[in-house]
Amino acid sequence: MPIDLNLLAAFAAVARRRNFRAAAVERGVSASTLSQQVRDLEAALDLRLLNRTTRSVAPTEAGTRLLERLTPALADIISAVDHLQSDSDSPNGTLRINAPQPAIDLVLAPLLGPFLEAFPRIRAEIVAETAFIDIVSAGFDAGVRWGESLAQDMIAIPLSPPQRYVVVATPSVVAAGAPILKPRDLLGRPCIRTQFPSGMKLPWEFERDGVLEKIEPEARLLSSNITSQRRACLDGVGFWATFEDYVRPDIEAGRLVSVLDDWLPPFPGPSLYYPGRRHVPAPLRAFVDFVRRQRRG
Repeated sequence: MPIDLNLLAAFAAVARRRNFRAAAVERGVSASTLSQQVRDLEAALDLRLLNRTTRSVAPTEAGTRLLERLTPALADIISAVDHLQSDSDSPNGTLRINAPQPAIDLVLAPLLGPFLEAFPRIRAEIVAETAFIDIVSAGFDAGVRWGESLAQDMIAIPLSPPQRYVVVATPSVVAAGAPILKPRDLLGRPCIRTQFPSGMKLPWEFERDGVLEKIEPEARLLSSNITSQRRACLDGVGFWATFEDYVRPDIEAGRLVSVLDDWLPPFPGPSLYYPGRRHVPAPLRAFVDFVRRQRRG
């Protein structure tokens, strides 16, 4: 009996992820649609392929055997289609990337316009996420993170030159107290700090001559929004530790003053990462090649 390939792919996604929601994100459909597709397949085969409870999903013995045979077959089909697309001058599909906001603002955003212009049949979905997530189970093609957050089994492609933090304030705020010569001089001075949705606040880290120093300055303003932090800093609320690229024009124009520069060395920029042991979709392959050409240029 002919079986709709779409139903087989739907079952394989659920059985592999063991989660209807994650599989639905991967397939680009609703969880209810995916559930119906699996029921239709089970009805057509007259076999129960998944055991479902309110908390878990797992393939039955028959489902496990089917998944084992389907996985390489579906991979071959996807590979054939992607190679056909990549052989053309215009690959198509959706590129889904998960990244923290600063990486989007400072690194991804300048790349996306030229990339999408070069590949008009590719659609990009960029999701801002601070926490490190499992990009595979969440249905993303790739993620962007800094080196300390990259899993060892991922392929990583550097996206930018080295970056650095700066601590800045308005000239009047800097002049209002004793000179800031070492990190601890910031203690007792008004500061603007980042508080993540979880409530966590990261200490400010400094390094000079191999000496690492962390401080927890007093926060006159706590915020998770970079735009509001910059506005508050320009309004004289206090000192702000941020990526240099966010405030370089303000420093050059004299609106803000940078302190403790000798305590804030450059560090490697973020990398695009993706699983090394799975087929690379055509949109992601096109983006990786584009990034490498940009870096070489």
